[in-house]
Amino acid sequence: MADAGVGSRRTCEALIEAGEVTVNGKIETDLPIWVDPTVDRIVVQNKVLPQSERLLYVMLNKPPRTLSSVKDEPGYDRRTVTELVNHPAAARLFPVGRLDYETVGLILLTNDGELANRLTHPRYGVPKTYRVTVKGKLDEDAIQELERGIFLAQRSEGQTHGAKRTAHVEIKLIAQDRDSTVMELTLREGRNRQVRRMLAAVGFPVRKLERIGMGPVELKGVARGAWRELTRDEIKALKKAAAMKLSDEQQSPSKRGGNTPKAPYVDPRSGPAKGVRRRSIKNAINRASQSSDGKDGRGITNSSRGPRSKAQKRRTPKDSQ
Repeated sequence: MADAGVGSRRTCEALIEAGEVTVNGKIETDLPIWVDPTVDRIVVQNKVLPQSERLLYVMLNKPPRTLSSVKDEPGYDRRTVTELVNHPAAARLFPVGRLDYETVGLILLTNDGELANRLTHPRYGVPKTYRVTVKGKLDEDAIQELERGIFLAQRSEGQTHGAKRTAHVEIKLIAQDRDSTVMELTLREGRNRQVRRMLAAVGFPVRKLERIGMGPVELKGVARGAWRELTRDEIKALKKAAAMKLSDEQQSPSKRGGNTPKAPYVDPRSGPAKGVRRRSIKNAINRASQSSDGKDGRGITNSSRGPRSKAQKRRTPKDSQ
């Protein structure tokens, strides 16, 4: 009743106790009264209370060549994510954020505008995780540059307005060989084509891109092109993740005075248990190489090692912690 604008909670309680409220034709005077506003007919002082819209939360496994929008632009006839959700209330659902036309994976649809805003606004820093395959063997310099942040052009309404450094990115190597690298990237912001642009900037173009997580919600139990409603536990965890704002320092790399603190580097799955801080990024890369190409502990053969770099020669036990 209070949410419907009848009055304050105390006013609503007083109306109930005075016998001014009926639920499904029956006068209710005892508190509390449990109702489902989407189903029950509630009448307050002979006025029917309008039914609340049920809030819906849907997970879609987006296929390629699908537009992350409610409808396409005039003159085009591209498939949209809402067309794939065969739900009675699908007409009122809208996508939370966007995925590129060719990018696949997790996208949420909802009619909860407040939660959608929190999930997409960088102020709340809800992480989005992507499984990425790039062309080439990702090297130490590229990883460090991605972690520090890449300056990307800021565009709006077809105009470029300077450039801004990306926020810290968490990187987990999955597998690696001479021709490609598979990794997981976790971002806390969402710029246009950000993952593709960042990796292209360090010389590793994206071959495959799939979003596999948003906050605590992971893409599972849904085939490509299919959908399901989120479970009660998933909705609760998602709202909890979107409840806290990031500090100004966490939101803006430029406010850190140039010395951007680095989060612990996560070793690939074939490496040590979680929690081992980077002994060196190169060791992590080599473990990923070993898991995929079957070579020695450093992922290379004797004939391809080559001379040690100056940075390697200067490495001390302290550098490896």
